[in-house]
Amino acid sequence: MQLFKFGQNYFNSKKMNSALQQDLNDFENILEKAKQQAIGFLNDLENIPTSKKETIDTNRELNQSGLGSLAVLEEFNNRLVPLMVASPGPRYWGFVTGGSTPASIAGDWLASIYDQNTQAVASQGGNSALIEFETIHLLLQLLKLPKSFLGGFVTGATMSNFTCLGVARQWFGKQFGKDFAKNGISEPINILTATPHSSSIKSLSMLGIGSQNYTTIKTTSGNREAVDIQDLEKNIKKLDGKPFILISSAGTVNTADFDDFESISKLREQYNFWWHIDAAFGGFAAVSEKYKHFVKGWEEADSITIDCHKWLNVPYENAFYLIKEQHTSLQIETFQNSNAPYLGNPLENFNYLNVLPENSRRLRALPVWFSLLAYGKEGFQDIIEKSIALALHFGNMLIEDKVFELLAPIRLNNVCFTLKGNHNQEKVSEFLIQLNNTGKVFMTPTVYQNRKGIRASFVNWRTTENDIRIVIDEMKEVFSKI
Repeated sequence: MQLFKFGQNYFNSKKMNSALQQDLNDFENILEKAKQQAIGFLNDLENIPTSKKETIDTNRELNQSGLGSLAVLEEFNNRLVPLMVASPGPRYWGFVTGGSTPASIAGDWLASIYDQNTQAVASQGGNSALIEFETIHLLLQLLKLPKSFLGGFVTGATMSNFTCLGVARQWFGKQFGKDFAKNGISEPINILTATPHSSSIKSLSMLGIGSQNYTTIKTTSGNREAVDIQDLEKNIKKLDGKPFILISSAGTVNTADFDDFESISKLREQYNFWWHIDAAFGGFAAVSEKYKHFVKGWEEADSITIDCHKWLNVPYENAFYLIKEQHTSLQIETFQNSNAPYLGNPLENFNYLNVLPENSRRLRALPVWFSLLAYGKEGFQDIIEKSIALALHFGNMLIEDKVFELLAPIRLNNVCFTLKGNHNQEKVSEFLIQLNNTGKVFMTPTVYQNRKGIRASFVNWRTTENDIRIVIDEMKEVFSKI
């Protein structure tokens, strides 16, 4: 009773916090100011540096009463905007990062405004998960994959690989009649792979399998990163009938190489294994009639990882997993909230909280839904084929300049190159640092077949031939000074 009176007295005497009340009254103006700032940034992307050296003192004191949104926006402009780079821009060629199309930005903004807790398909708390279901259905059409795959949205390739390999781990345990999700790993897990992405190795660490507990298969001869099928089968036979997990690649980091999925499909007829494909960006080759042969046979896989913030060009932190529907029970066993009655019975109604690592999930599908409907199959085919054409054009200009050389053939959208001649190897790192410091372009370092190199990734819908000319000119200028 006393507690009730305290609550009643509190609400009788207190009004809304003054800063919150002020913002509530000025909501439209705040959003308009933010919108205008966003438009200004996007319209000036060409002139904003791709890298910066600015810094701030991060020991800022938290104020007592609050400044209100407009004052904070002003401080953001003065202190934090100088830290921002043109990562959505046309010459940000590092990390295989796309930009954000107008439709995807609209969808992302609205995902924040509607602020849905995307969980169950049938729920009194809302049915926004139906949007996720529909978006996965649209993506399957774009990628020409069968409806036998079910999927959902996560933050990026790391969490998508983690999700898929988590279910693979549970599958492996079941081959021995064991439940690894409940009781922990009690059998050594056999992992075979040729050129795995670092996020897959990180996932093995997080899953308790071990980041070093995998067998590296040889790659195909001829300057390739694809798995050697003969060596793969040789290592399979060494397992003497034991199950294993195969991690294969649809677009390797350095050279965008692809494993031979048709040959792997044939191995499935003879051997017992979970087949996972990391197709973070390379999976989008399926959209193009010219390049879809790279992924021929991938529909036979058990699970696939794909990033949306790469070639779909939606705002960062957006990816999805695909897992065959026949494995749904394993997925629920792996990720279910079994000790949380308030979340419902995981076996009665589908709920994303019981098939994914995150319980808290925003409506990440919405910017993808907007993009797919806004630009359609042809729009994304154009983006993908244009990106590949630009990569080839950039590669040709590098060769013509005779200062640079390609480290590997250009198969898709990644260009892996270096300074020509072994005598220039010691200059590669300094060259890239100086080039990135110009703020005109951003590329990342790599090592390929024991040689220092540079990697340029073409995925941004804004990039043009003129951007390549600008970058080549900067590269010549920088090289002349080192």
